[in-house]
Amino acid sequence: MSASRPTSMSPARSGLTSAAKARRTRPRILIAGGGVAALEAALALRALAEERVELELLAPEPQFWYRPLAVVEPFGGGRVHGLELAELASATGAQFTLGALAAVEPAEHIVRTAAGAEIEYDILLVASGARPVAGIDGAFTFRGPADSDAFGKLLAGLAAGTFKCLVFAVPGGVTWPLPLYELALMTARFGEERGLAADLTVVTPEDAPLAIFGAEASAAVAAMLEQRAVTVLTGTYPLRFAEGQVEVAPGEAIAADRVVALAQIDGAPISGLPHDRRGFIPTNEHGRVDGVDEVYAAGDVTAFPVKQGGLAAAQADAVAEAIAAAAGADLEPQPFRPVLRGLLLTGAALTAAEPADAVRVKVDLSSANGGDL
Repeated sequence: MSASRPTSMSPARSGLTSAAKARRTRPRILIAGGGVAALEAALALRALAEERVELELLAPEPQFWYRPLAVVEPFGGGRVHGLELAELASATGAQFTLGALAAVEPAEHIVRTAAGAEIEYDILLVASGARPVAGIDGAFTFRGPADSDAFGKLLAGLAAGTFKCLVFAVPGGVTWPLPLYELALMTARFGEERGLAADLTVVTPEDAPLAIFGAEASAAVAAMLEQRAVTVLTGTYPLRFAEGQVEVAPGEAIAADRVVALAQIDGAPISGLPHDRRGFIPTNEHGRVDGVDEVYAAGDVTAFPVKQGGLAAAQADAVAEAIAAAAGADLEPQPFRPVLRGLLLTGAALTAAEPADAVRVKVDLSSANGGDL
């Protein structure tokens, strides 16, 4: 395999022969995944390790989708377009291989794809993500770009007067609820602009809206929700939706015509690698997989509890530094620091680079400090 910039996409294939592996003068870094963590790792490795390493990107789909922008699509804020992974990989001098990671044989330094192909590696970075699953029975689950059109139809029903009572529900265990608040606030503005008598409610187990960002940021979000006449029920777990009722705990059921919920995130265990009871991979502060040599992990696939793109990128950067240093780059690898940053879209000027009434928030999850605006 050449480290030059290939222009074509190759299918998953058998690994190098032993003779070919022996001739290799630079370590082959195999990055398994096609999301934020995988792409950030490829970019950072090329920048830090330069030509000391060969890069290969293994992904189950040919395109990358930037999921956070999916919330604006139903409101006319543009479309989320897929970017070709082969082109993105080529920009880092990496080969792109289409295939889904299914198993790892650490002793042999081989991965197997879902199609049964084998690929050799010197160092493996697993960034294959997690599985979004429905968290509330009977609710419409918003997962990202794949659900934008369906949510748009829901908005059309609201505008037509087919229903008026809409509940936005955060399932238990969801650690990144920001997209649901964006949907609630933008739906409120959608109704205001059309003079609709919509009854909107957010139901969340949180102690306060977006409490993960601290008291100041949470208070700002709560004020926005109140201004938009969105009712908020905190400390409440939505369980299921049926026959016009949302069953919750604690408390009595809540009347609703429709319920929109975020997905819960489950791990997808990979044969040959350790995982916790939910299927996520445990790692140290540099992203090395516990008990496995020359295998790292970053992003949603890891056991770090908060699943968010910025954190995934920070994990990938920590891994890239560790790998680059091992390859001979002159740097001191820094551990992963979980600084959470977010931009809450509220519905104003959706086509602007940063809407005027958006809320920018930041919090260091490694400390007890509250969030900053």
